[in-house]
Amino acid sequence: MKTINPIGIFDSGIGGLTIAHEVNKILPNEKIIYFGDTQHLPYGEKSPKKILYYCEKIIDFLLKKNCKCIIIACNSASSIAFQKLLKTISEECILCNVIDPVIKYIEFEESIKKIGVIGTKATINSNIYQTAINKLRKDINVYSLATPLLASLIEENNNSVLQNKIVEMYLANKNLNGIDSLILGCTHYPLIEPKIRSFYGQDFKIISAIDHIGL
Repeated sequence: MKTINPIGIFDSGIGGLTIAHEVNKILPNEKIIYFGDTQHLPYGEKSPKKILYYCEKIIDFLLKKNCKCIIIACNSASSIAFQKLLKTISEECILCNVIDPVIKYIEFEESIKKIGVIGTKATINSNIYQTAINKLRKDINVYSLATPLLASLIEENNNSVLQNKIVEMYLANKNLNGIDSLILGCTHYPLIEPKIRSFYGQDFKIISAIDHIGL
């Protein structure tokens, strides 16, 4: 496709804008079309069949806009739909997800031994992070926790007191005890990273796709 064609990015809401922002920093001369599917958010509470259906419809829209590359800026959609979609549109445009860059970073980060993952129910139930990490690094223990309230809280911009209480409730869960790093397995979560970092401390390793989208 022509180099002047746009890059398409989509998510179930505003979370994917964190990815769009980073892509714009890396490729400032590229035109970006962003699709936020706020009608169906959050994807993390939907069935795999519905998530795939929504993704197919959005990708069809972005292909009609002649996108040369489409980024699935949603962990739920990436974990459920990416491989299926890759088989159907690989000849039409480049398709990317937000999970692979994180896995690529972790592969060579030897300091990581006990890593936590927080994300939507769809992402956590897919077990995609644990499977991908352990395929490359059998020395890493992965501890996952579904945090279903966070994406909606962030999307609705609920008051900070409520956000703080719910963030602390999740991070204090015994599943995350003793971890040395944490994957933000939802593109909404970087928007509350300061709250998460205040729980763990400034030197704690927090990993998200926005920091490694260029890998």
